Amino acid sequence: MSIVLLKFKLLLDRYEKITVLTHLNPDADTLGTGLGLYALLKNMGKQVEICNPSRDLPKHLDFLPHFAKIKSQIDFENSLIITCDTASIDLLVFNLSSREIVNIDHHPSNTDYGTLNIVNSSCVSASMVAYNLLKNDFKMTKEVATCFYVALVSDTQNFTTLNMNSAVFDVASELLSLGVNLHEVNRNLTQRKSLSSLRVLSSALQTLELYESGALATMFISTEMLEKSGATIHDTVAIINHVMALVTVKVVVLVIEFEDYVKVSFRSDGADVSSLAVHFGGGGHHMSAGFRTQKIEIELLLEKIKKEIKKRGLVNGS
Repeated sequence: MSIVLLKFKLLLDRYEKITVLTHLNPDADTLGTGLGLYALLKNMGKQVEICNPSRDLPKHLDFLPHFAKIKSQIDFENSLIITCDTASIDLLVFNLSSREIVNIDHHPSNTDYGTLNIVNSSCVSASMVAYNLLKNDFKMTKEVATCFYVALVSDTQNFTTLNMNSAVFDVASELLSLGVNLHEVNRNLTQRKSLSSLRVLSSALQTLELYESGALATMFISTEMLEKSGATIHDTVAIINHVMALVTVKVVVLVIEFEDYVKVSFRSDGADVSSLAVHFGGGGHHMSAGFRTQKIEIELLLEKIKKEIKKRGLVNGS
């Protein structure tokens, strides 16, 4: 038994109540990992709650076991906190002062804010971190496997990211062998687009600009575009991938303007956009990262970002 697993078990033994937390504006990895842990811990006889601070959750993930149990507030006063796929504690929003925290993540930019930090950046998803830690000493059911698998396949963009290796496929195969309904997973992840997501995609594509001989692409979505399309933040998740598919593009910048803040996402075909995001106060993965900032004129923000990209030599015009 590894030292990390032993420490995790000792913490579990000290608490009857467990609070599983997922990050603001949740994606499939944070929710899949969190719901998998929720199912696993409930099967152990623990009192468990799972919480997320966002008003809206991604509807296409409502097929996941126990999805309806996700709450917007913490009710347990004395519980062990387990965070999922969360690089920085401020992404959890909740007041966690004086709480013991188990931090399960795979982001290289993780700030190690936990009492116990289980962070492995060589894993392609937080669910892979959790599964590798727990698979030999805890009961893996179909429910747990389904949640972990959805997190895995989503964070690798259907097994297409450059950090893929044979170990990832081994984990996927093991999870599928536990009874995951592959047809149900694929249908929910690929065939449940909302009309508003198509409308906002159409608006966003109208803002597409190419620079550096087509190697750098920028797009933006304004609050007005969101309002007209009826889109939420979850409807914007896949938009950046459409532009990354352009043959000349090496780096994509997507700026989304909300009422109270601006969200910026970066994607690349190999360049380190994580360090770019850190420069602006954010973080993420080598080829997929981003940051949030207070309201600022979109054009001014894009100029700052383009200047920094050029300074770092992240794209090479021909």
